[in-house]
Amino acid sequence: MEKRLVFIVNPSAKNGVSKKIWNKLNEMLDHIPYEVFYTKHQKHAQDLAYSIALSISDPILMVAVGGDGTIHEVINGVVSFQHVTIAYIPAGSGNDFAKGYKLPIKPDECLAHLLQMKENEGVFFDTGKYTNKTGQGHFVNSLGAGFDASITRRVNSSFTKKWLNLLGLGKLVYALFMLIELFRYRPTTIYLVINGVEYTFERAWFVTISNQAFYGGGMKISPLADPGDGELNITVVSEISRIMILFIFLSVFWGGHIKFKAVHLLKGTDILIHSTANIPVHADGEFAGETPVQIKVCPHSWKLIKTYENVKQLIA
Repeated sequence: MEKRLVFIVNPSAKNGVSKKIWNKLNEMLDHIPYEVFYTKHQKHAQDLAYSIALSISDPILMVAVGGDGTIHEVINGVVSFQHVTIAYIPAGSGNDFAKGYKLPIKPDECLAHLLQMKENEGVFFDTGKYTNKTGQGHFVNSLGAGFDASITRRVNSSFTKKWLNLLGLGKLVYALFMLIELFRYRPTTIYLVINGVEYTFERAWFVTISNQAFYGGGMKISPLADPGDGELNITVVSEISRIMILFIFLSVFWGGHIKFKAVHLLKGTDILIHSTANIPVHADGEFAGETPVQIKVCPHSWKLIKTYENVKQLIA
């Protein structure tokens, strides 16, 4: 492997399960030169990724070990550096990134393949770039405004997620808080400007801008989203009762929600979301301020080690 091999490990992901996974993977790296950096707090992975990319001019293969938040931060740190190729070893609770980019879920399979990679292997993918009063950033999975962002904010600030992870039920936390928030959230009017055309959605529950299919721990919110097609897929749910919202979220796990009349599907490259009342926004499950928010696609802006053929033979 010609690239400098660098690991950024979030030892706290999935309540410390990530650290145990890394300890096992470390045994597979015997006699292989690499560097490892451990995150200590929120946004630390982004800061580490940026400083590493800035200080090393040689080609880098940077491997994020953790959950969706970890890969989100790493990509935000290096998206402007062309000499960095990203790889991911899933060690979180939801792992929507691994599902959406069709990567192996088993960490040892991921690492085994990375160790066999040739110098220039990898695939370019898009990001979405968002800007609002809070600041700006990139997302690789999805950006949401409204009901789903409100759920995400409560999930990330709750001890319930920690206990469900300890019980091996971390994927249920989003569904649990969806039920709680269902009776608290108040729909509002959402205005979208997509490639210069304005749309109005009365009593809108949420709008999700997707770069790939999955979010919320396996929910297939945008079945047709392709992270390499230069466009972003838009899902809006409006003018629907609380009971019907529940049915929509039950069917979203297999993509069945797109058949509901209250679900509107659109596409675009330049999107503005604003609303009658400011509503919360998330980017890849991380709180990202409130509306209004401007989103633009950044085509082929980062490179991912993607082709995992014949991995099982590599670790046999």
